[in-house]
Amino acid sequence: QLQLVESGGDLVQPGGSLRLSCAVSGSTFDSYAIAWFRQAPGKEREGVSCISKTGVGTNYADSVKGRFIISRDNAKNTVYLQMNSLKPEDTAVYYCAAKAVCNWPLVNYWGQGTQVTVSS
Repeated sequence: QLQLVESGGDLVQPGGSLRLSCAVSGSTFDSYAIAWFRQAPGKEREGVSCISKTGVGTNYADSVKGRFIISRDNAKNTVYLQMNSLKPEDTAVYYCAAKAVCNWPLVNYWGQGTQVTVSS
């Protein structure tokens, strides 16, 4: 069993930056790939980024490529999402999730989410 807790969401102006954290406790952290998803009001949840168990492999949605950076610190059981050059369309609740591998569609565990609002 894993518990995932997101933090770092806030209100930020367009062009600004935020760093989200996903703190993981419970089972073996480095047995899972960790992904970030987001859900905007009235829209379906979408995948944003994912990082492999070792941290070597990463992937990004086209909409965030070049602006967001995912990383993990296995010593601290934490995954980060550095978000730069934020746009109003990045406004959403951001969730982290644990998966067997990044390209596997099934999610084993979800966090509760953290709100990111990009607005002037």
